[in-house]
Amino acid sequence: MSTSAVANIGVVGLAVMGSNLARNLASREGNTVAVYNRTHARTEELVDAHPEAGFVAASSIDEFVASLARPRTAIIMVQAGAGTDAVIDQLAERFEPGDIIVDGGNANFQDTIAREQRMAPTGIHFAGVGISGGEEGALNGPSIMPGGSAESYETLGPILASIAAVAEGEPCVTHVGTDGAGHFVKMIHNGIEYADMQLIGEAYDLLRTVGGLQPQAIADTFADWNKGPLESYLIEITAEILRQVDAATGQPFVDVVLDQAGSKGTGVWTVQNALDLGIPVGGIAEAVFARAVSSKPAQRAAVRRLVTSRPDVQKVDSASGFAEDVAKALYASKVVAYAQGFDAIIAGAEKYGWNIHKDAIAKIWRGGCIIRARFLNRIAEAYTENPDIATLLEAPYFAQAVAEGEAAWRRIVATAALSGVPVPGFSSALSYYDSLAAERLPAALIQGQRDFFGAHTYRRTDKEGTFHTLWSGDRTETETEGSSH
Repeated sequence: MSTSAVANIGVVGLAVMGSNLARNLASREGNTVAVYNRTHARTEELVDAHPEAGFVAASSIDEFVASLARPRTAIIMVQAGAGTDAVIDQLAERFEPGDIIVDGGNANFQDTIAREQRMAPTGIHFAGVGISGGEEGALNGPSIMPGGSAESYETLGPILASIAAVAEGEPCVTHVGTDGAGHFVKMIHNGIEYADMQLIGEAYDLLRTVGGLQPQAIADTFADWNKGPLESYLIEITAEILRQVDAATGQPFVDVVLDQAGSKGTGVWTVQNALDLGIPVGGIAEAVFARAVSSKPAQRAAVRRLVTSRPDVQKVDSASGFAEDVAKALYASKVVAYAQGFDAIIAGAEKYGWNIHKDAIAKIWRGGCIIRARFLNRIAEAYTENPDIATLLEAPYFAQAVAEGEAAWRRIVATAALSGVPVPGFSSALSYYDSLAAERLPAALIQGQRDFFGAHTYRRTDKEGTFHTLWSGDRTETETEGSSH
C-alpha cells in the first residue's frame, strides 16, 4: 500500500454510490483517487475489479490521509447520521487548516450547517454536497449541488465539474451557497421528485382506469409524450417500466409489484421545512402523504370492507382525446410542483443568508439528476429574465402553457372525482392555482374565527390598522397595536 501523497481527491465509503463516484473520478483526466472503506475487503474488491482506475488504496484512515496531496480533499459517502459524524471526526483529527472534508451523502442540511460550524474553528473546510442521479449518475455523471465556502470551492469546483453530467455543453454543477445550501437544494430537488413521480403515477392510473388502456398502450403514450414538452427522465423510464413483462407470471410487471411505496426522508424534510418557512408546497406534501396512505394496508382493507359500491367510471368518447387531456393536466400540475419547490428555495435562501441563483439551479438539474426535463430550460430562462419573479406561474411561457391546459386540467380532476380515482397531486395543484387566481379567499372568515375565539385581531380592506371585535361584549370594534397574522 502506498503512503506517498499522490492523490488529489479521496473517497471514504465504498458502497455502490461511493464506488461508482470513485470510478467516475478516476476516469477523468488529472484525477488520482485514494479510496478507503472501514471494511477493507470492500476496498480490495473495488481495486481488483477496476485496475484501470489506478486507485490509491488505503487499509487505514491514517494511510488514506497520508496518500492525499494538500490541500487534502476527501468525499465522505457513508450512511447519513452517526456514521458520517464518525468519519468527519477521524478526518478532522488528521487534517490541517485549508484541507477540505466533503459530505456527499443525503444529509439533513441543518446537520450540515452544524458540522460546518463545528469545523470552522479548526480552519478545515467542510462542504455539504448534494449529488443526484442515483448509482448510474454517480458513475457516469450526476447533477451536483455543492455548498461550503468560496475558498474551498476553488479546489473542489474543478474536481466536481470533471465528473458532473453535461447539459448543452455546460457541466451540471454550480456553487449553490455557503454551509448547508447544497444539501438544502438537494432536499428540495428530492421533494420535487416526489411530486413528479406521484403526478406520473396518477396519469398512469387515469389512463388505465378511465381511459381503459393496458400497460403496453400506456407505455406507448408515455413514449409519445417524451417527444414533446413533457420530455424528461421520469417519463422515459415510466414507458420502460410499463413495457416490462414479469418473467415468472407473464403479467405486466406493474401488476405484480405491491402497491405500497416508502420514502427515505428527503420528501418529508422538504415538507417540514416548507412549513417552517411558511411556503405552501401542497404538491410535494400530497405526494408524501400518498405514499403514506399506500403504506397503510390495514386501513385500506378496513375501508374496502365497508364500501359496498364504488362510483361508476366515467366513459370517455376517445381514448386518445382523454390521453391528450391527461397530458395537459400533467404538465400544468408539474409546473405547479416546480414553482412550489423554487418558492421554498427562495425562502430558504432568505432565511439562511444564501445567495442562490435560481437560473443556475434549473440549469444544473437539466442533466444527471432524476428530475431532468426539457422544461428546466424554460425555468432557467424565466429566472434569467426576471430573478425576482413572484412565481413561476407568472412567467409568460408557463402562464400561457397553464392557460392553454386549464380546461383539460379541470376536466381531468372532475372526471377523476366522479370515477373514484384518487388524484391528490392533480387536484391539489389545481386548488393551489385557483387559490392564487381567486379574487377573494375564505381566509377572511378564518381571520374572523381566530379573532372570535383567540383575539388574534384582523386587518380591514378599507383602512389601515389592526383591529379586534369585542365578541363577548357589545361587539364594537377596537383598533389594536401590532399586526394580525
